[in-house]
Amino acid sequence: MKDVERYLQAGTRENTRRSYQSAVEHFEVAWGGFLPATSDSIVRYLVDYADSLSLNTLKQRLAALAQWHVSQGFPDPTKTPMVRQVLKGIRTLHPTQVKQAAPLQLLHLEQAAQWLEQNAALAQQTGDIAWLLRSRRDIALLLIGFWRGFRSDELCRLQAEHIHAEAGAGMSLFLSRSKGDRENLGTTYYVPALKRLCPVQAYLDWIRVAGIAHGAVFRRLDRWGHLNEEGLNPSSLIGLLRKIMQRAGIPAEAYTSHSLRRGFATWATDNGWDLKALMTYIGWKDIKSAMRYIDPAISFGGLAAKRTLESNVSTLAVHP
Repeated sequence: MKDVERYLQAGTRENTRRSYQSAVEHFEVAWGGFLPATSDSIVRYLVDYADSLSLNTLKQRLAALAQWHVSQGFPDPTKTPMVRQVLKGIRTLHPTQVKQAAPLQLLHLEQAAQWLEQNAALAQQTGDIAWLLRSRRDIALLLIGFWRGFRSDELCRLQAEHIHAEAGAGMSLFLSRSKGDRENLGTTYYVPALKRLCPVQAYLDWIRVAGIAHGAVFRRLDRWGHLNEEGLNPSSLIGLLRKIMQRAGIPAEAYTSHSLRRGFATWATDNGWDLKALMTYIGWKDIKSAMRYIDPAISFGGLAAKRTLESNVSTLAVHP
């Protein structure tokens, strides 16, 4: 049974598993519910938290409770007409605007990258290995995250042995699993080398100074520059991104780890990518997912972006 449990856990993303466990504990401990639950208790639970939790949070709680019942062989009490009607009523009486991370603007990306490059050069001159490592890691993290449109968990799961990079040409990055890869078949992503803000050169510079050949690409560093063997925790990327932006003199309150993904999607749209090409490049399966990341109201300065990367836009669109 231990082997069965191990494979069952492997079939669920770690973030999803943690959030589902937290949701079930909230139902049982914080609210005082009993499992297996009835449809009536599910309805009472929803009503009690209708004005304090968002609709998306309530839906996530229902998904967790549904998964628990199905996995334990019980009927799913969350799919009854009454539960659906109560959710509809909550949506009507408690409308909320969906909060989204601000897309990272290209000018801010360039400003942060230049600040980090200056710090890396100074650290090299003064022999400050800890600051050199931190600067090189953060440049690679920003540029790969932006130009590949990766989620935070995808960035943190990148493995050096699954990446092939060639200066001036491009790089391929293999991820054994991702949110859109429902069958866990693995996906290979491609990124071309760019004339400026190049993710390929940033990656090569980082693994060279860090001496990384195997294992996690992006790792935690202590104040003395000691590298942790494990990859960064996805939840730490928001604080890390904001710290980089603030130190580079950029207002950072609206930025989160999703800002890299939204930033690239908005930049690509602003530079003439059609929706199909963008969905193929990022890996979105449906239009709704793509549209949540595109902010057509924000212009990143088409002329400036064109001057920076005019020879590379078509290249980016070539590789799915």
